[in-house]
Amino acid sequence: MLKFFVIIYKVIKGFFVFILETIKAIFLTGFLTLLPITLTVALFAFSWRVIQGWLEPLNRIRPAIFEQIPHAELILVLLFIFITGTILKLFVMRSAINILESILEKIPLVRSVYGGIKRIVNAFGTQDKESFRQAVLAEYPRNGVYCIGFLTSEFPQELSPDTKQEFSHVYIPTTPNPTTGYLAIIPAEQITKISLSRQEAMALIISGGIIKPTRFKRKRKSK
Repeated sequence: MLKFFVIIYKVIKGFFVFILETIKAIFLTGFLTLLPITLTVALFAFSWRVIQGWLEPLNRIRPAIFEQIPHAELILVLLFIFITGTILKLFVMRSAINILESILEKIPLVRSVYGGIKRIVNAFGTQDKESFRQAVLAEYPRNGVYCIGFLTSEFPQELSPDTKQEFSHVYIPTTPNPTTGYLAIIPAEQITKISLSRQEAMALIISGGIIKPTRFKRKRKSK
């Protein structure tokens, strides 16, 4: 009789364990599915509120024609950016911008901040292909450990620790903030160029390796 109750107990216990595991699996499936969507929406909502806060002063100076338009301040900024880009594209204000930049470069504290931000922005833009020439793999911080970096320039031969070798500057961004990183001086023969664009390499770095180019995913699926 005791064995019968033991068997019944085990059956009931197994049934409840199965139900709990099923509920847990269903919950985790829904949670992990909705979490990226929720975080994405929250990130964009937060960014939108921040941008609105920055543009709030424009509401006091916007023309009367824009008063009835929702979020008119954003439209004004987009129009201003577009008009500025058009004027610069036509080289009408290029000399004025150069003069302004030359003034900023003479101010000690502003020079370092503005110059650094400008180089980073230009480096990942579509127009500047010289600052970060090529995405590469480099053994850093030790042999056998590889990281993604960007080839920036050649190291001066006069400063080289070994005049028989060629060295290169490699900028190694940190994850998830690529605006900070390390400058590594690495022998050219130890640098491996990879078929990633600057934007693809940056997405891979910022995401911690999660976001990969789709062309590599397709190749893996076809095998």
